[in-house]
Amino acid sequence: MCDKRKRQCVCLRQVYKSCLDGLLPSYQAFYRVCSRLTKHQSTLLSGQDKQLLVALAGMDVSVPHVAVVSLAVCCRALKLCKVPAAVLHAFDDIRLQPASQVVLGLPEHILAPHAQPSPNPVQLQMTTPFPVTLPECALPADFNKQHGLLAKPYKHLVHRAVLEQHMGEFKSFSTNPFQLNRKGIAHGSRTWQNSEKQVYLFLGYCHHYQQVSQPTLQLFLSSPLIAQYVSFHIAAGHSQLYIRNFLSCARCVLRWWQSKPGGNHPSFVEGLEWLQTLGLQVADQLPRPSKDPKGLADAGKWMSAPRLVHLIHGAELQSQDQMQQQGVTVETSRDMHDAALAAMTFSHLPPVRLSCIRSLVVPAYTGPCLHPDCKEPSCEGNRLSITSESPLLMHIQSPHHKNARKWGKAVIEFDVPSDLAQLLHTYLGAPRKALLEHHLLIGDTCPYVFMDMHGRGFVAAAVLTLYWQKWLVSRGGVPMNPSMCRQVFVDERQSNSATAGPSNQGAAMVMGHSVKQWDKWYDMQYHPRLAQNAVDGMQSWRAAMLQSHPPAAPDLTLSSALHCGHVLVSDSEESRYQSCCSDSDIDIDLD
Repeated sequence: MCDKRKRQCVCLRQVYKSCLDGLLPSYQAFYRVCSRLTKHQSTLLSGQDKQLLVALAGMDVSVPHVAVVSLAVCCRALKLCKVPAAVLHAFDDIRLQPASQVVLGLPEHILAPHAQPSPNPVQLQMTTPFPVTLPECALPADFNKQHGLLAKPYKHLVHRAVLEQHMGEFKSFSTNPFQLNRKGIAHGSRTWQNSEKQVYLFLGYCHHYQQVSQPTLQLFLSSPLIAQYVSFHIAAGHSQLYIRNFLSCARCVLRWWQSKPGGNHPSFVEGLEWLQTLGLQVADQLPRPSKDPKGLADAGKWMSAPRLVHLIHGAELQSQDQMQQQGVTVETSRDMHDAALAAMTFSHLPPVRLSCIRSLVVPAYTGPCLHPDCKEPSCEGNRLSITSESPLLMHIQSPHHKNARKWGKAVIEFDVPSDLAQLLHTYLGAPRKALLEHHLLIGDTCPYVFMDMHGRGFVAAAVLTLYWQKWLVSRGGVPMNPSMCRQVFVDERQSNSATAGPSNQGAAMVMGHSVKQWDKWYDMQYHPRLAQNAVDGMQSWRAAMLQSHPPAAPDLTLSSALHCGHVLVSDSEESRYQSCCSDSDIDIDLD
């Protein structure tokens, strides 16, 4: 064996023994820093070299991967990790050797601080015992918000063979219309996208921070990993809703494992109960984000209804004036597009759901319904249509909205107000054609009414949110989420100073929910307003009581005549009555 391999074996043995001696956290950070310094391009050894290292270094044969990094990278990583001096001294004997390399062994049973679930598909079970409390967690020094497997730095690290198989089976189990070993109805496309996102975020955490080299859905069988992940989110300051969405996804994954052969182990039932308990306690202990208008206004994330209406109206007038003065250009067309989008979101209509606005197709579109979950062959989708050109009449129908299933597939439809119809009609003409010709990526095939800066529809909700916020700030507003317009509208309609406007029930219908949901989710002043109104009303009630004439007070006198231990009470000269309370009854009353 050459000297280079001997030095590699020495380094490997020293790092490996340091792990066994209780320096595991330092080694985890050491490996992460090494991977980052080498930009995840370390060299894997061949099978023959690996066998040689296992024989000479005394390493467990279950080590799946062995990588080589330069000695300079190793020493730099040790200093960055601030490991104990004993680890630094372990490399003194090779530091002066030329062209030396350090071999990093990645033993899964050492690098993962929690027991890994059994890979035997016939004996599936969760890791027991279940944690009785959440472990303390501090954000690591290399904390990165984009830690999911779909993030760019980690895409090439994923061993996708087993993971893609698991994800395909899990998707079929969750989205098949008829899956009789699954409780409940099939997941829609939006629900599945959220579940897929939660899965990749959890697996990315296990891969990046827990050093699991082959992340698969089997990691959901490790309850200590789930507990550590929840603590990680709490340390990062994430909301309770974010954590509960993950726990809901974890329960779905466990039910999928239950449906597989060998998935009838009692630990699955205990695991589902454990996850449900954890979710309830997370909801109880973590505060909800504040949606109070005053707090949001102080934070610069709230605009009153009058201010928002004036801002959008000014954008409409300015876009029309620029179009008349400068003609149809890309800039003026984009301004009119933005004004029409803002007018659809607020001002002219009760705030329609953003999903309905994003999926609204133009009148000229003649293709099939673009909703991914639609199964009706004759459905036209969420559509803007022109009923009449003279006079101009436009109509909106939205068969696909959030509560369509609860409402028995009832369609939200209405005629567009004349001012908004004129704005939309103007935009759908030459301005929209100019935008389509400018964006060669899509050309004239974009079927949606509104499009992003690249000529594509706002398929993702986050894209529309960022687009709206930037536009609002450019007009002198605040970076408010467009969905917050619904709360602004409800806050004005439910306030004591509400102006004349639509009925609450009809406005709630256009918004795609009910008045009860206004009180529960949107109207954050509901309870304090009712309480204050009640207190204010008590003053007029008290004044009315004082102005009324009270009846004459009754003249109650005790009669001196006693009969059989009974007390006779004289009410007046014309009427008398007896109180027949026994001594025992009196004692009971006094007690």
